[in-house]
Amino acid sequence: MHGVAALQPYVIGPFLLWAALMKLLSRRTRAQAGRTALARLVGSARAVPALRLVGVVELAVAAALLLPPALPVEGAAAAGLSAGFLAYLTYSHLAAPASSCGCLGAHSRPVNWRGFVRAGLMLAASIAAVWARPYAMDPPLVILGLVEIAALLGFSAELDRHWLTPLRRLLVRLREPLAVPLPQEIPLEVSLRLLYLSPAYCSASAQLTSDIQDVWDEDGLRFVVYAAHGRTAVFAVPLSGGDPSAVRVAVIDEPALA
Repeated sequence: MHGVAALQPYVIGPFLLWAALMKLLSRRTRAQAGRTALARLVGSARAVPALRLVGVVELAVAAALLLPPALPVEGAAAAGLSAGFLAYLTYSHLAAPASSCGCLGAHSRPVNWRGFVRAGLMLAASIAAVWARPYAMDPPLVILGLVEIAALLGFSAELDRHWLTPLRRLLVRLREPLAVPLPQEIPLEVSLRLLYLSPAYCSASAQLTSDIQDVWDEDGLRFVVYAAHGRTAVFAVPLSGGDPSAVRVAVIDEPALA
């Protein structure tokens, strides 16, 4: 327990430092403030100063957490700040649902469940930091710290363009969702739906006297066979595309299978 508590300032501190620097040094602070609910909460003219004031508070709490000695008041300050984040996110979600968080830079995504989870994790880590005391870090604690940092980063929508968007693009390339599937991967029901909508089926349906007699795939087509008053009706349904007019039919004199 003491080791976990001692770890938390080194998880929360860098995150608060990063958030503070994004608010204080970014050239896009004005745009960042304009997209948040601060404009509604304190007025458009005060949104930028309010955002920078939050940055100053974050910087002070981060410095207190990262610099020795470890004091309970530092964790309490971080917990109060995290609780304030949660309250602000709730206000944003209710009063200005289209507004962004503004926590780690300018972006246009509205506050969502990931922001609440991140703030909740920060609050839990801050409460644990109240009991932080000097403690020798061992490998399991270091791994735990890295997992906590990864979780905070993963719940940060501001960073999606750096990891989530490239990951989605990679998955699209690997899965090839737009590639033509193999014939055996196309259910018969899909072909029949296209067949029943086709002009070819409508023109020949009055002649059909049986259910499906045979089905096979060849050269990009699915052939569907029906009996037709002692003759055989063979429909050719394309395996790719969804145009019913591309379905063809041939009625031949050869009798259908019994």
